[in-house]
Amino acid sequence: MAVPRRTVVGRGDGDVVRATGIRYARAARFGEPTAQPPAVGPIDATSWAPACPQPLTPQLDAVLSDPMGDLTYDEDCLRLSVTAPDGVPPGEALPVMVWIHGGSYTSAAGDAPIFDPAALVAEQRVVVVAVTYRLGLLGYLGDGPDRPANLGLLDQIEALRWVHRNVAAFGGDPANVTVFGQSAGGDAVAHLMIAEGTEGLFARVIIQSAPLGISRNRAGMNAAMAREARGIPADAPVSDVVAAQARVAAKARPYGLRATMPFGTQYGRHPLPPEDAVDRAWEQVAGRVDVLVGYNDREVALFVPAVPRLGRIFALPVLGPSVRRGLVARLTRKVYGAGAGAFAARHRRGGGRGYHYVLSWGAPGSPYAGAHCVDLPLLFGRREAWEGAGLVAGATWEQIDSAGRELRRVWGEFARTGRTTPTTRPGLVAISEI
Repeated sequence: MAVPRRTVVGRGDGDVVRATGIRYARAARFGEPTAQPPAVGPIDATSWAPACPQPLTPQLDAVLSDPMGDLTYDEDCLRLSVTAPDGVPPGEALPVMVWIHGGSYTSAAGDAPIFDPAALVAEQRVVVVAVTYRLGLLGYLGDGPDRPANLGLLDQIEALRWVHRNVAAFGGDPANVTVFGQSAGGDAVAHLMIAEGTEGLFARVIIQSAPLGISRNRAGMNAAMAREARGIPADAPVSDVVAAQARVAAKARPYGLRATMPFGTQYGRHPLPPEDAVDRAWEQVAGRVDVLVGYNDREVALFVPAVPRLGRIFALPVLGPSVRRGLVARLTRKVYGAGAGAFAARHRRGGGRGYHYVLSWGAPGSPYAGAHCVDLPLLFGRREAWEGAGLVAGATWEQIDSAGRELRRVWGEFARTGRTTPTTRPGLVAISEI
């Protein structure tokens, strides 16, 4: 595939065309990103974007089944990939959806196989842009001018600026951009709404399973982690930086539930307002950004098997299952549900429009029904990436794809118009207007 003016050369792939691994910015280590200048010749966009260097996540890998595939890793990772329907006629302007991946701000990548947007693109006739950004110590911990905070968020803003300037060449409409993300990606999307320099870059957001219940009162934790990180030389091998991440994250343990996502956005540091001003900032932007915000009804069911002590309690006859249900429900509401509901209510108070959802889908009899990440195989329905994953074990691919087509319809309609027709499919997702 060659886009107009032959500035980017990608490839066809069934019902879609792809232009992958396009650089949108450059950045020195611990430095703010600088936009990539226009190319003087053709850009080879036939390789996947490299992932930001990151620690292994064996517990999640076991449930998600090799989520990173054959991706390479490179600190120079500020790249994005565009997937568009095949055969878009000249002059057509399709809705654009910009994907911000999750992974606790420490793992995953825009081009991870489990995030393949081909089904969403082909069925809904949208252009999807997947963004790879800096993570962990490289992207989300800083305490001053030498090591700024929120670098990963600044990366995402540069990517959105690239989209605004260039997406029309791929058949996308720069005036109809929806930013969507899940987990830490959903948290990032929420904060992009109030970040300096983002006005006019997107019209809608979809905030999926954002841990908004642990996004406040993090200054003390951030400071403790930053003190531990100061001993890491700026010119250390990137492998040493990644290896030090666990030691730095350990300083978050005294801070309770917040320590389950130690890296993240920091209020009062560029480009975010002070913490005592964020609610007002979200209200002020509500009238110009449509919102679809929600969570899965048993989010923490994904994480409790990783706690051995809980496993012993849950194994107790009679009492164990009851304790498990109660704990999953309480923590899901505390970390995810209450924050999503409050976000929707504040958006309504600010004069905004949109929807609140609760997703409950799961494989028949699965302990992961309604769990964190269970929306991903529905939205990004690549059979090779998901078939055999523990998260969907017990469901046939036909069941996964059928539920996925309906969820992709809801997301696609919202991206096109800011409105959607709630699904009547039982056991999938409940949607209510804000």
